[in-house]
Amino acid sequence: MSNQDVVLPDMGIAAAAAALPGPGRALFACRGAAGAVSSLRRGAYGGLGLPGAADGGTGGEPFLGARAPAPAAVAAAGRTYTSRVVERPSARRPRPAAPPSTSATRGRKHPSALGSFDQVAAAAKGKRVVMFMDYDGTLSPIVTDTDMAFMTAEMREAVRDVAKHFPTAIVTGRCVEKVCSFVGLSELYYAGSHGMDIKGPSSKDDQTVLLHPAREFLPVIDKAFRALEERTRATPGARVEHNKFCLSVHFRCVAEKSWSPLAEQVKAVLRDFPELKLTEGRKVLEIRPSIMWDKGRAVEFLLKSLGFDDRSDVLPVYIWDDRTDEDAFKVLKKRGQGLGILVSKCPKETDASYSLQDPTEVMEFLVRLVEWKRLRSPSPAARPRAQQQK
Repeated sequence: MSNQDVVLPDMGIAAAAAALPGPGRALFACRGAAGAVSSLRRGAYGGLGLPGAADGGTGGEPFLGARAPAPAAVAAAGRTYTSRVVERPSARRPRPAAPPSTSATRGRKHPSALGSFDQVAAAAKGKRVVMFMDYDGTLSPIVTDTDMAFMTAEMREAVRDVAKHFPTAIVTGRCVEKVCSFVGLSELYYAGSHGMDIKGPSSKDDQTVLLHPAREFLPVIDKAFRALEERTRATPGARVEHNKFCLSVHFRCVAEKSWSPLAEQVKAVLRDFPELKLTEGRKVLEIRPSIMWDKGRAVEFLLKSLGFDDRSDVLPVYIWDDRTDEDAFKVLKKRGQGLGILVSKCPKETDASYSLQDPTEVMEFLVRLVEWKRLRSPSPAARPRAQQQK
């Protein structure tokens, strides 16, 4: 399988879709929010046999089916999408500052990005910062109904300000259309479906398609979606979400005793779809095409697209909360550049350097980053006249 949709705008990215080296796979013990530690204990997930689960899975290798070959050809095509801003029903009130983590391990291994902001600023000094952020659990709270994962107006303004100063991309497992409707900012890059649907900044309602490495899998994914909906319908709380190039089976609202039977139902369905692979996220089973592509490859593609691939004066900053994002930061770590910030209230095994507790702290970090940038940028009045006229 080799067809891809690629449209390369005037960004000097003719070679951006070249084959990229596969990143290492992530493995960390995700324990979710405080009070939900039991949800990932070995007795619950250990018997599911899912990659990345608490039994020591690989966090990204396919459970079922053979791996298809990596994309080998590029075909130009363009698409038009309409984005609609979905607002939170009511503005969220600022909450009191969260108490410091009670875990000495968390503070020692992954200090707060807010408390250690001077170190972050020192690393960014003289560098071109590029921002990559997950959506759910990072820019919006984790909610039981995924269609209600709204970001606040304050968060949207913070992200807008960040994009004014730094190239900014949202990297998510959701389909691009859905996350665009939540974020409502056309000036960003979006990598949806775990990086398999990449679009650039848009004018009005049109977005430029940059890359579709799994286009030919769409008929198979549609068929698997219908089969999964039918098979899981009898499990109360289970929900199958179609993310265009991948599927998500959510079990956040499923009784814990039904988790293993639900996983077996999903695996039974996927035996008829060897082109797809099964991995696990936060209270969700992810079904994706069996190709060598993930969020890490998407980040590499975007850095190439922006002309930052071979530059040493670049500092990618990746903020995330889920194990699927570890693939992306492993790529940055392998490059020897980049800062990883994990969003979590409790300790996790991760390659991140810093941590933030929740989306509110993420917003505070983004605001502070913009303030730091503005202070370092001379005002027009302070610049030499010749520089102002450039």
